[in-house]
Amino acid sequence: MRAVLFDLDGTLLDIDIDAFIRRYFAHLGPVVARVAGDAISSEQAIDIVMRSTRAMMRPHPDLTNQGAFDRAFVELTGADLGTAYERFTEFYETVFPTLRDGLGPVPGGVEAVEAALALGLRVAIATNPIFPEMAIRQRMDWAGLSGLDLHLVTTFELMHACKPDPAYFLETAALLRVAAPECLMVGDDAQLDMPAANVGMSTYSVGSARPPTSTYAGPLTELPALLARLSQP
Repeated sequence: MRAVLFDLDGTLLDIDIDAFIRRYFAHLGPVVARVAGDAISSEQAIDIVMRSTRAMMRPHPDLTNQGAFDRAFVELTGADLGTAYERFTEFYETVFPTLRDGLGPVPGGVEAVEAALALGLRVAIATNPIFPEMAIRQRMDWAGLSGLDLHLVTTFELMHACKPDPAYFLETAALLRVAAPECLMVGDDAQLDMPAANVGMSTYSVGSARPPTSTYAGPLTELPALLARLSQP
């Protein structure tokens, strides 16, 4: 094994993702409505964001996830992207940080990442790349990961596919300059993270449940010992 891919939300960051997304959309909806010229309601704006996000989830190998989102967003709103991203940047700089609401690291998460780095493994924060980098970096900070010398963070500006598309896992491995079978995917989501097994990656399911596709399972506190064994020649 030469590389470890760590999911972020629910794996390294202790978060109720459904509750967080509700708060996120409640604050983002009015911003999108203003970008569209106040011709739509916040509820319609959220639907536009969801439809544009679904466009990222479909195959688009010649476009980054941002490119796929932008194409759908412009088709649905007719908005000027320059103006839209000025508003979005302001939102992520000023409003998004207020959504932390007590969120913090999962016990053992920082130590697991540090253990992987100390072993000389290549390490990716393999979050589903449907958010801009600035939003992902903030959530990484909430998870206690700021300042770590990571090899890769999968963002929507960089990636050309989303989980659980096999193309996402293959692209992540390629960016880490390793083969997929040399990777371990660590995550909490059976539907989004464990399909890494379909491209030959080993998988570690965080928590007590063990999905059929997981190679290993357990808490993050047990991961450093496993990494030490797997990284031996």
